[in-house]
Amino acid sequence: MIDIHCHILPNIDDGPEKLKTSLSMASIAVKDGIHTVIATPHTEGIRVNAERVIEAVNRLNYELQQKKIPLTVFPGYEIPFHLVPELAGTHTLAGSAYVLVEFPHNYIPAEVSNTFYDLHASGLIPVIAHPERNRSVIMNPDILAEMIHSGALVQITAASVTGELGPDIERCAHHLLLNEMTHFIATDSHSPSFRKPVLRKAVKTTSRLIGSKKAEMLVLENPAEIMQQAASAGNSPS
Repeated sequence: MIDIHCHILPNIDDGPEKLKTSLSMASIAVKDGIHTVIATPHTEGIRVNAERVIEAVNRLNYELQQKKIPLTVFPGYEIPFHLVPELAGTHTLAGSAYVLVEFPHNYIPAEVSNTFYDLHASGLIPVIAHPERNRSVIMNPDILAEMIHSGALVQITAASVTGELGPDIERCAHHLLLNEMTHFIATDSHSPSFRKPVLRKAVKTTSRLIGSKKAEMLVLENPAEIMQQAASAGNSPS
């Protein structure tokens, strides 16, 4: 499986503070069946910039190889919505055309249509991070429909699907799955215990909702399209 949203890099954002914790997360992910992770620290383009993230990814991949942990990490970013116009072109997932966008937690910005239109015009594809945890989406999940119709993709959190983040979030996640408004399931893990870096449990729940073939697409085929595009652009980890 491929995890497109994970805060696995040490001492970068609100993920693990130490390399040892990152390696522990990697071991948990591998045991769960994850072989590829896109590291997606919160970025503001200054302290957490592309150069620093790529350096951290290279260092972590080196340590993973030394420890013989069969996980490959690619650089990515989680961009706050208000910085998307400034950062999207240079802060993508694994060097692909996909951009992971985080909305404010309590509302959907009024300018979302214009921002996403500009992304598409630039050849970029917005991936909305964990909208099932957004208060406005919880109250009305169908507000995502127009964004999806216009080409945006949706990533929901594994722990949302399994109910670990509360019943309201679980109901919203299931609604998005049942109504074909989900394109990726990712861990959004920050530590070995906070939203663990595991996908298999969520895939099992999703399989019961929409069938195993569709469930597997959300952690295999769809994420693989991001990686294939990144590879075709000549982007690979060191």
